[in-house]
Amino acid sequence: MAQITLLDGSIGQELVKRSGDRATPLWSTRVMIDYPDLVGEVHGEYFRCGATVATTNTYAVHRSRLVRVGMEDQVPTLIDTALTQAERARAGTGSRIAGALGPLLASYRPDLNPDPADAAEKFGELVALMAPRVDLFLIETVSSVQEGEGALRGTEGCGKPVWLALTVMDDDGTRLRSGEALGDIAPLVARFAPTAVLINCSRPEAIPAALEIVKGLGCPFGAYANGFTRISDGFLKDAPTVDALEQRQDLGPHAYATLAMGWVEQGATIVGGCCEVGPDHIAELARALRAAGHEIV
Repeated sequence: MAQITLLDGSIGQELVKRSGDRATPLWSTRVMIDYPDLVGEVHGEYFRCGATVATTNTYAVHRSRLVRVGMEDQVPTLIDTALTQAERARAGTGSRIAGALGPLLASYRPDLNPDPADAAEKFGELVALMAPRVDLFLIETVSSVQEGEGALRGTEGCGKPVWLALTVMDDDGTRLRSGEALGDIAPLVARFAPTAVLINCSRPEAIPAALEIVKGLGCPFGAYANGFTRISDGFLKDAPTVDALEQRQDLGPHAYATLAMGWVEQGATIVGGCCEVGPDHIAELARALRAAGHEIV
């Protein structure tokens, strides 16, 4: 049996739901401003469900996103709030904190590919702010090779493990959302040597094909899927809100855990959940892992 790292589930979506407020382009960043303690409550619930990693609520904390509402100067304050809430939740648990680094401009938008040198500088600012207080960095929802290069360059030399999470086509797990072959990420993995390569924010049904490719990259691998019916055209517009996406009704905790256990059978050692995958899903996945004789680390 294997040692499995169990990630948490959705952070941003969970916060938006629990706040009860109308969705805004600021997504979960708005929640962090209005209800900071809610962030810690969500982290704490995932830990109680069995997760061993808290993903910070920093996915959308970018100057390029905050400038739309005149809040770009709040980046250090927002980062501090996110880290403080994660630290409070994990106190005494022996668990880890992953500093989340989401796309600079928008999710699932490879057409917005920022210049890698410019992206590296912007990611570098966030990495410098978070590095003293996180155990690792989690680059999330990378939809193209160029997007991955910018983020990896921004984390280079950070002194912490870096996990690279890629998002693939809903109906073809062998391709990034840019249409590029997933295997085209191999030169970047060889160059920057991330500690793990993951597939995230993709339909769970697309993940097995993706894992067959990333398992050949020579590093630990895993996955955490979303629970959306699809990525709608409305979400692919500028400054979208999360209410443009619809939750699946056929992906309850047992169904999700069954799919994730299939990834473990493929050799994945890091699993969890992304958008619309909540605490109940993670609790069921923890139960399934233990029932199969795996050790959650």
